[in-house]
Amino acid sequence: MSNANTLNCRKEEIVKTQKLAILYERLSKEDERENESVSIENQKSFLEDYAIKNGYANFVHLTDDGWSGTRWDRPGYLKMIDEVERGNAGAVIVKDMSRIGRDHLRVGLLLEKFRESGVRFIAVNDGVDTDKGMDDFTPFRNIINEWVARDTSRKIRAINDARTKAGKHVTGAIPYGYLHDPNDRQQWILDEDAAPIVARIFQSVVDGKNLNQIAAALAADGIYTPSAHWRKLGIKAPGAVGNADPTKWTASTIIAILRKEEYMGWKVLNKTFKETYKSKRRPSPENRLIFKDSHPAIVNEETWNLVQRLRETRRRPDRIDGETNPLTGILFCADCGHKMYFKQKRAKQSNVFYQEYVCSSYRNYSRNCTCHYIRVNVVEDLILDTIRRVSKCVRQNEQKFIEQVRAESEVQQDFTLKENRKKLAKHKHRRDEINTLIKKLYESFALERIPEKYFTELLAGYDEEQTKLDVEIAELETAIEMYSTNSVKADKFIELVKKYTEFPELTPTLLNEFIEKVEIHEAVKIEGRRTMPVNIYLNFIGKINLSDWEENQPPIGVYEKVKRHRLRKDMTEEEINQERERDRKRYANKKAAKLAAEQEQSVVVLEETELANAG
Repeated sequence: MSNANTLNCRKEEIVKTQKLAILYERLSKEDERENESVSIENQKSFLEDYAIKNGYANFVHLTDDGWSGTRWDRPGYLKMIDEVERGNAGAVIVKDMSRIGRDHLRVGLLLEKFRESGVRFIAVNDGVDTDKGMDDFTPFRNIINEWVARDTSRKIRAINDARTKAGKHVTGAIPYGYLHDPNDRQQWILDEDAAPIVARIFQSVVDGKNLNQIAAALAADGIYTPSAHWRKLGIKAPGAVGNADPTKWTASTIIAILRKEEYMGWKVLNKTFKETYKSKRRPSPENRLIFKDSHPAIVNEETWNLVQRLRETRRRPDRIDGETNPLTGILFCADCGHKMYFKQKRAKQSNVFYQEYVCSSYRNYSRNCTCHYIRVNVVEDLILDTIRRVSKCVRQNEQKFIEQVRAESEVQQDFTLKENRKKLAKHKHRRDEINTLIKKLYESFALERIPEKYFTELLAGYDEEQTKLDVEIAELETAIEMYSTNSVKADKFIELVKKYTEFPELTPTLLNEFIEKVEIHEAVKIEGRRTMPVNIYLNFIGKINLSDWEENQPPIGVYEKVKRHRLRKDMTEEEINQERERDRKRYANKKAAKLAAEQEQSVVVLEETELANAG
């Protein structure tokens, strides 16, 4: 065998037995601007020459092009770590220490990981070789690399802050449905092909469709997904990667579209602002900068807000035919404020199914609420009747309708605003009391004045109450802010009415466009009839009274007859009065039980407070 063949065989044996040498290259946009010599091509050539000269025949390149050294989710870096943890790597070679990362603590931990795994680390230009021992300057070199990253981040943040405050975009990213204006990339214009699809998605939610149904309908019509649409236009955009089926829409894609405020014509900047480049916290919405009417809107603000409200409610397919009930998330208990829960049951000795809504608080056996329930067909009839009657009044006299709605709304909002402010002050005062009680409780426990068992129970109770108060305080503050900034939009309601010529049936679209919420009160029997107050709040105008418009009509949102109590014809007047008296006593007993439960809860809280103060 010739000497050349023998040498080649020995090289092949070395490659088979030698562990992998990972040649790692990284380049960020900032690095590229500062020095062209750190380009990926130059790094690869430099490291490959070094590996060959030093006997590393079994090597592989792992590269992160366009990734900052402050990020540790780099694909090439993660693959390198995976090879190290598997025991496949014998050496990691980089051009200089800054290529591996710009965080001195993370880099220090990484070098320790290499040492424990028996992996040799070499930073060629910095003269670092762990097999020859670490020099004293290596930690300082890592700190300097981090300073560079911090300084670069500070400069970029200052530039971006100046641009966003001036109302300019800092990236080229653009939502599906828009295109850059060819004459000015800062301006957005409608994408004539994609914008109608965005409007269709929003309208589908209003029509009562769920995410899977919307995705299936788009796919059935051959509509391209956003990434496939951009590829078709030759536009490079984030997430625009290859897809075997360009019409395969997913729920996550639709959710991302429904969340974007830009579709209202708003320019939303500073969405990804962070205090430092190391911050792991999610950006706060308070730091955003919003410029309204900056570009053409695809959906109006009312539709966008309606869609967000509808998406907050999860709807399960409860009906026999597998469809969801559109009333879910709209019906509320008037006493406890919880959502009404949909249920259906079959009548005894028949195949007839009854569908009704019950207070979810009562369903969970809460002592804070009694049984509120209403049949689906009854409440649907009430809602449809309300829409018809109010729409008729609008068509009779628009100006009078506007005046009445605004007058009633001012009274309603003033009353509600005062009540919410009272509740907010009361909740904040109670929260301060709990903070004081918790401090005294800790002191008593530390001084061994109360047993650990009582301490744990009291602390858990205070913590639960405080958490509940925090939620209610946030809700009240939001409601007060909405009352302060929003006004009645009677003109918007009139526009909505004019969209329809008649209302033959209550569809999900009609329900979602007209109805904000419906409050169900507890039913009572009055003179042998089971009745209940049903408060119906319409979008834009709230609850309305039409007593001045209609004659001989039952008032809207007040006591509506649900079911007639059938008295036997052979009953005497005395027996009828006794029946009615039993009904009244039954209702009075329910109210008394509720009041007793509330008083008992107050006594428990008072005893806990006195115990903590005594400690």
